[in-house]
Amino acid sequence: MQEITPEELSEQLRNGDDEPLVLDIRHEADFEDWHIPGSTNVDVYDQLTDDPEQAKEALSDLPRDERIVTVCAAGVVSQTATEVLQELDYDAVTLTDGMNGWSRVHRHAQVPADLDGTLIQVARPGKGCLSHVLVSDGEAAVFDPSHYLDEYEAILDEYDAEIVGVFDTHAHADHVSGAADLAARHNVPYYLHQKDALALDATPVEDGETVSVGSLDMEVVHTPGHSEGSVSFDVKGAALLTGDTLFHDSVGRVELGVEAGIEDSELKQNAATLYESLQRLLDRPDDALVLPAHDPGSPEPPVTATLAEVKERNDDLGRDREEFVRELAADIPDHPPNFERVKRTNVGQESVPTDELAELELGPNNCAAE
Repeated sequence: MQEITPEELSEQLRNGDDEPLVLDIRHEADFEDWHIPGSTNVDVYDQLTDDPEQAKEALSDLPRDERIVTVCAAGVVSQTATEVLQELDYDAVTLTDGMNGWSRVHRHAQVPADLDGTLIQVARPGKGCLSHVLVSDGEAAVFDPSHYLDEYEAILDEYDAEIVGVFDTHAHADHVSGAADLAARHNVPYYLHQKDALALDATPVEDGETVSVGSLDMEVVHTPGHSEGSVSFDVKGAALLTGDTLFHDSVGRVELGVEAGIEDSELKQNAATLYESLQRLLDRPDDALVLPAHDPGSPEPPVTATLAEVKERNDDLGRDREEFVRELAADIPDHPPNFERVKRTNVGQESVPTDELAELELGPNNCAAE
C-alpha cells in the first residue's frame, strides 16, 4: 500500500508544486467539523467499511489528471479507499495516520519583530496552535509548546541556543502541553501562573514580574478571564504573546474551566474579568505585534498583526463592558473535543498515557469566542 507522510503532504500543499487532490472520505459532519484546507469530501465511509464495491460509483467521478491522497481519521478506512481508486486506475496514495497524522505537522518561521534577538513562531496547522521560541544572546525560552518536543529541539539546534525556561500562557483546553516535559528534559524552570498550576510543580509567574532571556526582558501581565491563570508576555513593547486572551479576530471563551470542573466561578464574572484584562493589553504600543496561542484556520507562520490592526478588525474590542459580558456569557460555541480531560491534564489533575495523547487531541481548535 502506497502512503504519503503528513510532513510530505504538508510540503506539497505549502509549495503548490504538483499539489495533489486531497480526498476526505469521512462522514460529511466530521469533514465540516475539521478537515485539511482545500480538501474534497466524498462521504463513502460506510460503503468502504461495509462493501467497498459500493463506493466505486461515487469515486469514479473524481478527476483523473491528479494524484489523489485519501484521508480518514486514522488512515485505516482511507487505505481501502486507495485500493478501490487504484482498481479504478487512479494514481492514489493514503495519508499516513489520517487526520491524526495531520495534527502532528509543525511549521516554523521568524516573526518580524523589532527586537534585539530572534522570535520564532511554530505553527501546528492541523490544530490551529501557535507556539513561540525567543532567542537572545545564545539563550532561548519556549512558549506554549506542544508535546511533540523534537520540533522545538530542532529549532534550538538551528539557532544554537541553550534553553533557560519554558512558559505556558495558561492551562490549555485543546491540546496537551509539552512545557513541563520540555523543561524537565533540560532541567530548567517551567513557568505557569499559580492559579492554573493546581497540581503541578511549576515556577509561578506574577503580574508585573520581569523575566529575562539573554539581553531581552519580558513583562508578565496577568490577564485572567479565559482561565484564572492566563498571562500575557510583553516583550520590550515589540511583541505581545497573548495566549488565548486576545486573538486577532476574537477573544478567549470564558466557560471552559468552569465546565471542566476546575474553576468555581460564574460565566458573567469570568467575562467581566476578561474585559478588564483586555483593557490592560489595549494600552500597550499600537505597533506591538499580537501573537496569540491559536489561529482558527490552518496557520502558515508567521501569523501576526499589530495591536492597532487588531483593534480595527476585532469586533469584540468595540463592545462596551455590559455588551461584552452579556455576549460572551450567553454565546457558547462548540467545545474543543475532550476538553475536560485535556484541561485537567494541563493543570496536573490527570495523567494521560503517551499512546493516548494523539487520539485525545484529535479534532478542531475551539478556544475562541464566536
